[in-house]
Amino acid sequence: MKISKKTIVAIAIILIGATIGGIYSYSKKKKTSEFAAKEFVPIAPDYADSTMWFCAENDSEGNGADVFYIVSTWELDWQTTDGQTSHYADVHNENHRNDMAIEIRKIAEYMADGNNFYAPYYRHITLDSWATQNEDTIHRRAQIAMADVKNAFDLFLKKRDNSRPFILAGFSQGGMAVVELLKYMDDETYSHLVAAYVLGYKVTPQDTLQSRHLRAAKDSIDIGVTICYNTVKDIKYVQPILCNQCIFCINPVNWLTDDTPAVLHDSIIVTVNPEHHVLVVKNYAGSEYKPIMGFINVGDIHSCEPWLYSTCLKRNIALRTREWRKAM
Repeated sequence: MKISKKTIVAIAIILIGATIGGIYSYSKKKKTSEFAAKEFVPIAPDYADSTMWFCAENDSEGNGADVFYIVSTWELDWQTTDGQTSHYADVHNENHRNDMAIEIRKIAEYMADGNNFYAPYYRHITLDSWATQNEDTIHRRAQIAMADVKNAFDLFLKKRDNSRPFILAGFSQGGMAVVELLKYMDDETYSHLVAAYVLGYKVTPQDTLQSRHLRAAKDSIDIGVTICYNTVKDIKYVQPILCNQCIFCINPVNWLTDDTPAVLHDSIIVTVNPEHHVLVVKNYAGSEYKPIMGFINVGDIHSCEPWLYSTCLKRNIALRTREWRKAM
């Protein structure tokens, strides 16, 4: 068969185009690979290793609950010895575990009282990641952190007496993890949930569409519900990355969801703002919590969430646990 000159030229153009395209594609992949290589992801934790957990088993009478707590954010971006940047805590780094343990120990002082308390160390994303205030960046990086939390939760469920009630609680990034666990768990697991405490993070309409396990607490004794709040001095300080589109908020002092004010520690006035679904506090400066990277504790009082209301939370955990046991 005779091939025309035009056909030969056309084939040549196609081959040249394919070659150039291949070179461009290879070059693009190489650049992407080189960029990715500069970002270091630490080795995943093995939750069969007790080093990866903080545990306190204090339910000697068998009337308490199992508390699964997820710590907040402690690390900044850091570099490996060969110059790679990591956006994650390294659970194999003792200093990183010790940082997380500072918060966990203080939480255990009130959440572990009369309960069995378990908190995994995990590859949480760094403060620099949150400082981007970019939802896409945060959620993309958080996939690794959330995978760790889910793996730890699976082992927690496997090891515990599954006839017992359990509590989920987390602060900030840990609150994000609580929301994700509620979506992740099956109905049988959910039936043993006393309550979930999302401290300093949000529950959005999209979250509730993804799982019927996300039900807002309405009072101090309902069970299988989510307690959620964020604290600010004024609504102008609402932090979008933590509160944007949040539809859950309950006052942990009077356990109401309307704007009825409550008095904490004799002088602090705590009120729900029903429009923005945040707590507004008066007569409390929160000056013990210094600004973080220019966007946290700058009118919001994000760092106070697990501590300012700790007495209220401790009583409520015990009260809801009793209600769960009565209902069963």
